[in-house]
Amino acid sequence: MSTFAQLWAQLAPVGRDPGTGGYLRYAYTPAEARLRAWFLDQAAARDLAVEEDGNGNLFAWWGDPAAGDAVLTGSHLDSVPHGGAYDGPLGVVSALLAVDELRVRGVTPARPIGVAVFAEEEGSRFGLACLGSRLLTGAIAPAAAAALTDRDGVTLAQAMGAVPTGARPDLVARLGCYVELHVEQGRALVDLDRAVGVASAIWPHGRWRLDFHGQANHAGTTLMADRRDPMLTFAATVLAANAEARRLGAHATIGRVQVAPNATNAIPSLVSAWLDARADAPDTMEAVVAAVYDAARARAREDGTKVELTAESVSPETEFHVGLRDRLAKVLDDAPVLPTGAGHDAGVLSTVLPTAMLFVRNPTGVSHSPAEHAVDADCESGVRALADVLQELAC
Repeated sequence: MSTFAQLWAQLAPVGRDPGTGGYLRYAYTPAEARLRAWFLDQAAARDLAVEEDGNGNLFAWWGDPAAGDAVLTGSHLDSVPHGGAYDGPLGVVSALLAVDELRVRGVTPARPIGVAVFAEEEGSRFGLACLGSRLLTGAIAPAAAAALTDRDGVTLAQAMGAVPTGARPDLVARLGCYVELHVEQGRALVDLDRAVGVASAIWPHGRWRLDFHGQANHAGTTLMADRRDPMLTFAATVLAANAEARRLGAHATIGRVQVAPNATNAIPSLVSAWLDARADAPDTMEAVVAAVYDAARARAREDGTKVELTAESVSPETEFHVGLRDRLAKVLDDAPVLPTGAGHDAGVLSTVLPTAMLFVRNPTGVSHSPAEHAVDADCESGVRALADVLQELAC
């Protein structure tokens, strides 16, 4: 049986940027392909039969999935740009090691156990988070997904080499529940001095694109009074997002921007920016977005520019299955129950079957960054906790 450190070391170099220390593991790229190949090798080494669902998602089965009522676990292998090592892969590695742990215990599952790898969870390449699980559950039509493009104009269908299959009710019908282990994206477990926690709910969250239209012109000859500069409107909107989120007790972030023509000596004609908004209630999230848009339009009138708002993905509040959540917390010695502002495949799957999540302590509290971390001892505690949960549910 491999230790956590041994298995983790096999993944550590893959897709790591030597300059930032962060990871570039975008969906359907060579780095992610190497990780998927590694997963297939690990499944074969454990005599787990692997199934691909036509949407890029992989399932490795211990037992016959046709028996139904399967207990599914796992996570994803892709990353955000220059992200941390643990977001996603920790859940996959822990799931494989939990299978090893159950075998060491001499346990034989009465229900099939599956280890899943979901595709494009971060949405970093094609702009839609949890794309693999959305396709699986029918939350997005395969034609719409196939037409999604990355920043180089490559479509999802081109990257996959096929149009995705879309909803797989036959596969979903074989699942009894899903439990996803994930590094904590915050520091609540540090403050509580616990290595492992259980999720209660995912905040409502979404992504909106803001397009600021102005007039391209010469930076050296255009009088300041004559300019229609969308960069000014954009800058004021960034400040408004920060102010409105703080005022309403929510989270708002503009972390991605594109400028045209993107020349040092030219006033831009177009600035496109992406707003990420999250809150503990849908009304609060919607109020933040509305307030930011109002502020952007007010500033646009001053600047002689125009602004458009387009919702790209919006997810409602997700409360995990209460009975399953409470059962897991009890199995794990009354583990603390925590909400999260981050989206996950577990949230998408919760619309079609009972789901739950386990969190492993993150001493830095930082995520989506090279500083994201979990110590080996806590990761081993997470493996044992996941094994306990799988034993409770499947054995």
